[in-house]
Amino acid sequence: MLSEQPKEETTESFRPFAIMWGGQAVSLFGSRLVRFTIVWWLTLQTGSATVLAITMIMALLPQVLITPFAGSYVDRWNRRRTMIVADMITALSILFLAAMFYFETIEIWHIYLAMLIGSAAGGFHWPAMLASTTLMVPKEHLSRIGGMNQALQGAAGIIAPPLGALVLILLPMSTILMIDVVTAIIAIGALAIVHVPQPERKSTLVEKSVIGDMMEGFRFLRKSRGILLIVVMAMFLNLVAAPASALIPILVTNHFHGDVTALAIIQSASAIGMVLSGVFLGFWGGGKRRTVTALTALILGGIVQGLIGLMPPDAFLQATALFFLSAALGTIVNGSILALLQSTIPADMQGRVFALVVSGAGAMMPIGLAIAGPVADVYGVPIWFVASGVTTIVLATAALLAPSVRALDDVAEAATAEAPENEPAEWSVLDSEDEEAMIS
Repeated sequence: MLSEQPKEETTESFRPFAIMWGGQAVSLFGSRLVRFTIVWWLTLQTGSATVLAITMIMALLPQVLITPFAGSYVDRWNRRRTMIVADMITALSILFLAAMFYFETIEIWHIYLAMLIGSAAGGFHWPAMLASTTLMVPKEHLSRIGGMNQALQGAAGIIAPPLGALVLILLPMSTILMIDVVTAIIAIGALAIVHVPQPERKSTLVEKSVIGDMMEGFRFLRKSRGILLIVVMAMFLNLVAAPASALIPILVTNHFHGDVTALAIIQSASAIGMVLSGVFLGFWGGGKRRTVTALTALILGGIVQGLIGLMPPDAFLQATALFFLSAALGTIVNGSILALLQSTIPADMQGRVFALVVSGAGAMMPIGLAIAGPVADVYGVPIWFVASGVTTIVLATAALLAPSVRALDDVAEAATAEAPENEPAEWSVLDSEDEEAMIS
């Protein structure tokens, strides 16, 4: 009897997170399906890499400009309400787009506007979701949750592309867009019925201005050299990696001479890779040395990315297999890094710090996309995959050799061993004189 009680308590404690996660899973499926149809509609209507690049820029700008301030508000506001309002705003932006399609008044700038609004809302939702997960899931299970999240992304990717290709044939765009609205309502309903814990707020948080809160997050990153180096690495990677991913539809049509079915095959193969890798990470947990796991997978992913760019036009099947491997390795990277950050950043600062991480990582993406669109129209998309692969290998190797990055594993292990369950320890290991000496 005594051995069964902890299992019951664990199941009960996971129930609110499971409900919230389930609602977000449904919403993710709707968003993935709609995003696929919008991208393919733009590809057919314009055939322009520049248009796709601008669409991605519109979805990224709020991450760079708004998210740093949003993080401070996430740490001040009720996180559950923040996520509900963010989902509502996103749903309204898609509803506007559906109306434009229904009345046949749609223009490209309408899509740009919807991307801007949805991304701005996501700038509040994403850090609130990550910070809430930290307080709802024991730290030793965060890598497993990261694997589940990546598997969910992959599962949505498996179903959404072929279903998106089918609904494009059967339904008008206005009806397709309403799928995203309905799934967003389901996510809102799930959030409305669960309790999302709030971290204990320090008195300085309410006394300081929003700018002061943001600067405190900057100071944390400055002291936490390992995390700062990861953010810098992500910035440079996104300069070349984001354009490569955004321009996959043009790669399919112009290089491999494929149609919507070919695009669905590649995206489904990538999604299967994410699912299998996510399930594997969920059972494995990522190991004790998460930085080694993540950066080794990133180096291998860079090799695969470069090989994609070297595939000839008649090697579609080989390229599809490489997309599968790239997604599988990316899942290991993302799940391990997110779990590492959630384990080492204090709970009452996670909104601010995650917002800064997202903003820093996204800051270079619009620049890369602005360059990649016109260049790809002239020289072709494959060159960006080669550039992405080489850059990834170099930066991941450099990060793996940095002592302050490798030391993040020690911080996470200390936090898990010393902090109470569901409450990350205050940053202590890398905020010391020993860390300064190690870096020098």
